[in-house]
Amino acid sequence: MLMRLIALAMLLSALLAAQTQSSAPTLHIPAGAQSGPGFNVDTATRAWLATMPPEQKTRSDSYFEGGYWLILWDFLYGAAIAIVLLATRWSARMRDLAERITRFRPLQTFLYWTQYSIAVFVLGFPLTVYEGFLREHQYGLSNQNFGSWMGDQGKSLAVGIILGGLLVMMLFGIVRRLPRTWHIWGAVAAIVFLAFVQLIWPVYIAPLFNKYTLLQDARIRDPILRLARQNGIPAKNVWEVDASRQSKRVSANVSGFLGTERITLNDNLLNRCSPQAIQAVMGHEMGHYVLNHVYKGLAWAVIIVVLAFAFLRWALLWSLARWGARWKIRDLGDVAVLPLALLIFSIIFFVLTPVTNTLTRTDEYEADIFGLNTARQPDGFAEAAILLGEYRKMEPGPVEEFIFYDHPSGYTRIHAAMRWKAENLNPCGAGSQPAAASQAAPH
Repeated sequence: MLMRLIALAMLLSALLAAQTQSSAPTLHIPAGAQSGPGFNVDTATRAWLATMPPEQKTRSDSYFEGGYWLILWDFLYGAAIAIVLLATRWSARMRDLAERITRFRPLQTFLYWTQYSIAVFVLGFPLTVYEGFLREHQYGLSNQNFGSWMGDQGKSLAVGIILGGLLVMMLFGIVRRLPRTWHIWGAVAAIVFLAFVQLIWPVYIAPLFNKYTLLQDARIRDPILRLARQNGIPAKNVWEVDASRQSKRVSANVSGFLGTERITLNDNLLNRCSPQAIQAVMGHEMGHYVLNHVYKGLAWAVIIVVLAFAFLRWALLWSLARWGARWKIRDLGDVAVLPLALLIFSIIFFVLTPVTNTLTRTDEYEADIFGLNTARQPDGFAEAAILLGEYRKMEPGPVEEFIFYDHPSGYTRIHAAMRWKAENLNPCGAGSQPAAASQAAPH
């Protein structure tokens, strides 16, 4: 009797495993993208793009193009908040309150930052609700109810108060002690702090917002770890994050550095993508690690931040000479100057949007090609690009892509994947018409 029960349990387990395996998403390659003697890069690209229903393409185009305006409105709304805090002398009153509470200047700075963070959170809440909750639901991208969303907003505010407070205390300490060269040492401190946050984020901060568990499915985990070993990534586990708690977006990353590296993929990717697409995405994410994009990003940040701090010093001195007395700001070391400093930074980075987007987009394209060479799943890569197209416009114009895209467009990515397929996997190789038209510059 016992042996029969054991046999029955084994049979049920086998059936359950078979059902789980059969329910996994399957890669469906459209007819025009199938390998063969007549394979053509442009035709294959168009075949993949045609798998996106017209109404979905219209919706994603509308969503992404609306984001262009939000870049402007975020900038203007933030600038208006800064001007209100300065012109009404609200910033000076928050400083005065901090000084009444304590005489210890670093603590005064932290208390001011806490008040400032809460004030900006409250004043910016209407736009935040629209942009982060209402609009996401309008386009069917969010899974959160309002209570859960507010919980994440509260956590973000708390993290911002703590981490931002540490940075602001450090920067104002530098300004007060090194009044002539603070812009140089302030830039250095900001870069070091940025690296510190990147170091601790995957282990200590990200788990505050989502649950991270070890991926148990060997059919998905083992090929990913094989790719990691092939590329010298020191990872022994793959993590799964419950991103579906917040949204429907697919995503993955290889985050951290100096011993905090983690390979992570979200449950949307697991539930919505074929194994080939998952491998393609993970190959891309590993590319960021192998190609040292974290360190390249920090190097670019050094250049941009140093120049930004130099401009900040000049702009602060000019502004305080004109309006400092009216706003009751004493000098550069007065913490009440913070809204002005952040306004100037927002102007700098708003103007630099095309530059920073291009730097990021270049890294992303490099990671795309690395992922194709590593995972060798061009059709899986195209499938993932279609899913990303649910909230990214697939076919922008060249100027549009240059200014607004921090990732290659869906068209660019699928075209690159199909070109790679023609040159590396198609049985007829380079002779199978990745023709002159196919080699034209992507949209």
